[in-house]
Amino acid sequence: MTNMIKSLYNIRLLDEIADKNTMIHNIHPVAKLLTTIVFLIVTVSFGKYEISRLLPLVLYPIIVMIIAEIPIVPIMKRLLIAAPFVIGLGIFNPLFDVKPMIVLPWIQISGGWISFISIIIKCVLTVLAVFILIATTGINGIALALRMMRIPKIFVMQIILTYRYISLLIEEVSSIVRAYSLRSLNEKGIRFSVWGSLTGQLLIRTVERAQRIYLAMCCRGFTGDYNIGNTNNIRFKDIFYFGGWTVYFILVRCLSITTIIGLLITGGVR
Repeated sequence: MTNMIKSLYNIRLLDEIADKNTMIHNIHPVAKLLTTIVFLIVTVSFGKYEISRLLPLVLYPIIVMIIAEIPIVPIMKRLLIAAPFVIGLGIFNPLFDVKPMIVLPWIQISGGWISFISIIIKCVLTVLAVFILIATTGINGIALALRMMRIPKIFVMQIILTYRYISLLIEEVSSIVRAYSLRSLNEKGIRFSVWGSLTGQLLIRTVERAQRIYLAMCCRGFTGDYNIGNTNNIRFKDIFYFGGWTVYFILVRCLSITTIIGLLITGGVR
């Protein structure tokens, strides 16, 4: 039951963060969405051995999180959810790619380990960028940006409704689990033999709840479109935000920033 409550809190926390009034929150949703898309494209475009060239991209989430006053700990906890998938994707790389890439007097690091670390860094950066977009824009802002970019209305509607009513699904699951726990005081967890019946009850309750929600929306004038807010004009600061970060991403992709910094520090560039 505690996990259910934490899940509801985690979903609503992003909405609460999105209601803040900071410089990043006031940037137009289209500018933030396009910046995130460019960041994702640049991040995944790096080769599997280019770890050092990926590192300068870390500045984007760090700077945005600081300016937008986004709490670090809750976001990092959400990153842990994707950890098993990332490990599953790259855990076998060290077994198949055993060619030494870094040779030191006391250790040799194979290409498999480097590519594995590269996958982890890319995953952290991409997932973090998406979380930051949601936390600084909100689902309504993202939907507004998608509609301004001429994304089909039905697709945007599905995104909004799915996001909004995940919490309702969790509440239904919580009610079923609570009712089962009250009738099985001496049991820990749910018996495997009743999983099927509880899943069927959840399906029935979900369909009934969805029907009630739809009728309530129709009573309030729902005609197939969702009011996602006013379409604000894009200002100069929005263009500057998107253009500035885009130029930085392109420079990181085309140049080895870490190598240049290293040469400047060691005096290799005069």
